[in-house]
Amino acid sequence: MLEKALNGNKYYWWWIGLLLACIAVGAYNYVLQFQHGLQLTNMSRDVSWGFYVAQLTYLVGVAASGVMLVLPYYLHDYKKFGNLVVFGEFMAIGAIIMCLLFVIVDLGQPKRLMNVVLHPTPNSVLFWDMIVLNGYMFLNIIVGWASLEAQKKGVPYAKWVKILAIVSVPFAFSIHTVTAFLYAGIPARHFWLTAIMAARFLASAFCAGPAIMLLLLFIVEKVAKFELGEYAVKMLARIITYAMIFNVFFFGLELFTAFYSQIPGHMHSIVYLFAGLEDPATGQHLGVMVPYFWTAAFLALLSLALLIPSTTRNCKPVLIFALLILIAATWIDKGMGLVVAGFIPNMFEGVTEYMPSSTELFISLGIYAIGALVVTVLWKIAVSVKKAAA
Repeated sequence: MLEKALNGNKYYWWWIGLLLACIAVGAYNYVLQFQHGLQLTNMSRDVSWGFYVAQLTYLVGVAASGVMLVLPYYLHDYKKFGNLVVFGEFMAIGAIIMCLLFVIVDLGQPKRLMNVVLHPTPNSVLFWDMIVLNGYMFLNIIVGWASLEAQKKGVPYAKWVKILAIVSVPFAFSIHTVTAFLYAGIPARHFWLTAIMAARFLASAFCAGPAIMLLLLFIVEKVAKFELGEYAVKMLARIITYAMIFNVFFFGLELFTAFYSQIPGHMHSIVYLFAGLEDPATGQHLGVMVPYFWTAAFLALLSLALLIPSTTRNCKPVLIFALLILIAATWIDKGMGLVVAGFIPNMFEGVTEYMPSSTELFISLGIYAIGALVVTVLWKIAVSVKKAAA
């Protein structure tokens, strides 16, 4: 079926060319980072996780979102998602590849990645993160490809495909739960030290990931003349809405816990995001994240205002706008907001701010282009097979 990715119109090849150009830019900047080290980034002793880890955190949720189609289709025999489930599985593959690449570029020396394999430590959360990420990726490759191959031949998928698809469900929940444990298991970072962190991660994953997938499917529907199915789209939009409600509600629980109990370590990080903090060493008021986080809060509430009423949610232009602002809100909150605020203030109550350098941005652009290329090729194959089998 791979040959189907080699057939496309000029717009398809222009898109491929643009992605390859972005990959080249990212690769060039990564070579510079490899030669000179992480000093080309704006990370520091106080803020040791930055833009790379923020993207990893967000993309793990995008990968996990495929379960929102897999679970109803394979476990509950919900046939309305039958035409879309393979797209969720293939998008998960691209997202996990990006996650792994962000880990590599954040390490500085990529050979250190092999320490997890050569010197396994089951008592480390990172060890289990490696297991579930790679396991989930291979499960999606096998299940997605096998089911698509069966559709190409016009036969039902084999029983073992359904078994592996069901096995992938706990893996989908695990990849984001384990990633949340990477944060919640650090006792010195009060902003992350919360039992609800994994639940917040899953709620944001199940709204942001399907939102990205639905927007991409709308593009496929338009450019490839591929029918998504009106009922399936409405159901997916409903799932996104409920997940976003829980996401905002869980953040509200964090606000109550921090401010009603007056826990300084928990409050300070949130205050920094919404109002900024004064650095005791310099007396300067610092709050570079404030406008971004207020924007995220506003967009999150606006997306709910548009998604909750069925009249606006079922209007396609309004739905597209709501999905766009939902993605922007969750990307700021779960990315830079979550990662950077956890390091502020430091152990001595000092404020060290962080914004990504151009090197970090260009490398991230290259990694996103790699993920987009993988998803483009896999979705091109899926659309070609489905249209031929129709």
